[in-house]
Amino acid sequence: MKSIAISLMLAAVLAVCGIAFAHLHEDGESVKVVAQHDIKEKLDGKDAAVSFVEVTIEPGKSGLPHRHPGPGLVYVIEGEYELGIDDQPTKRFKAGETFYEPTGCLHRVSKNPSATGRTRLIAVVLHPRDAKDVAIPERSDESRPVKGKE
Repeated sequence: MKSIAISLMLAAVLAVCGIAFAHLHEDGESVKVVAQHDIKEKLDGKDAAVSFVEVTIEPGKSGLPHRHPGPGLVYVIEGEYELGIDDQPTKRFKAGETFYEPTGCLHRVSKNPSATGRTRLIAVVLHPRDAKDVAIPERSDESRPVKGKE
C-alpha cells in the first residue's frame, strides 16, 4: 500500500513539474532534475531542500561511484537495477520496488544489468539547501589526500 501511495505521489509531482533540466553523465546515466523545493524541516541542523531526480540507464550501462549529501529514497519505475552501497553486498531491484540510501554512503554500483531493456528510477533526495550537487562523484584512490598531508 505504501509503495502505491509513493508511486502516485511521484507521478503527480512529475506531471505537475514538466519543466526539467537533463544532462548525460560521462558514466552512462542520464539524469533529469524534475523538481527541487526548499522544505521547512532541518537536515543535521541545516536548512534543507528536497530534489526529485529521474535517472535513466541504458542496457548494460553503469554509473560512476558517487555519494549523496542527504538520504535518498528511490523507486524503480522500469526495468531492473543493481545497487551496491558501501561494503554491503550488491542487490538487484525490479520495477515497482523501492530502496533507501543513507546520507553520505558510497554508491559504488549503479547498474542496469539487462542486455535489452532500459532502467528508469525516481530518486527523492533530501539535502542541505546549500549543497552544490545532489550526487557527488567519488574521487579515485590516487587523488585522495593522505591523512596528515591534506
